[in-house]
Amino acid sequence: MVMRNETSGTQTRGIVELTLAMVLSGTLGIFVVESGASPFNVVFFRCLFGAAALGAYSLARGYFTGHGLTLKKLGLAALGGVFIVFNWVFLFEAYEATSISFATVVYHTQPFFLVVFGAVLFRERITAAKFGWLAVAFVGLVLVSGIRPGDTASLKGLGLALAAAVLYALSTIVTKRITGVRPHLIALVQVLVGLPLLLPFADFGAASRLGAGWGWLAGLGLIHTGLMYVLMYAAYQKLPTAKIAVLAFTYPAVAMFADWAVYGHHIGLVQALGVPLIVLASLKVTLATARTPRVRAAGPAPRTAAHAPEAASPAATRSV
Repeated sequence: MVMRNETSGTQTRGIVELTLAMVLSGTLGIFVVESGASPFNVVFFRCLFGAAALGAYSLARGYFTGHGLTLKKLGLAALGGVFIVFNWVFLFEAYEATSISFATVVYHTQPFFLVVFGAVLFRERITAAKFGWLAVAFVGLVLVSGIRPGDTASLKGLGLALAAAVLYALSTIVTKRITGVRPHLIALVQVLVGLPLLLPFADFGAASRLGAGWGWLAGLGLIHTGLMYVLMYAAYQKLPTAKIAVLAFTYPAVAMFADWAVYGHHIGLVQALGVPLIVLASLKVTLATARTPRVRAAGPAPRTAAHAPEAASPAATRSV
């Protein structure tokens, strides 16, 4: 009885931690827009402030001792960082081209690209069930896009959000191959990679004129890259895959509500019909993949399922 109560209490804490992390994820778009910075500047300073937060936390927890990083693992983490950093750039560009709601929903096609890449790169068989859910998601995507002839903004936003989802899937595949390293350190490597990678694209002249925008940029790094990741990693230790997969959808729900509450943006009736199709199909594919013994191509990046004392769950989450 005591063991059962302890398990229940642990899962309750995990639910609270992951729910809070997903709520924070849902507000990320607001911070991006309110900063007033270009997508490249946003990502550069997110990496800068995020690296400071993750580095300080890892140092305080002693994670640099016995870190488990080798040249090969460091190279894989860096490659995953290249994908994840440009994934952020494309997603934030999609916010500008359309809306936070639209980009977020389209971005949640990530699990389907994982399935496709698994089939192409690793010769993994796509089951009839997964193929069916892919078809459902495609129908949902068509409905959500709501693109009309001449609607170049929506078309551009759709392409950018899909490109972000593809890069996220590639980062997931690469990062999942890293074992024996704490996820905090992998994430730290990935944001550090973003600094020299984005330096040629950063506009420091424009950044110097941001004023109050600096507060929003700092929030992206300290809150959405530091605190949020720490909460997620802590929750992953306590929760089973199914609960993680379900709670992950708090993120798009909060993002859509925040977009409506702050900017008055909302998707139309026809588009709204596509949202549950994408959500349901994504959840089914995520859970089916998590139950498969082979999990190399399923999981979050940089929130990776590293096999370490504080390993993350192999469930695929879709936070940014």
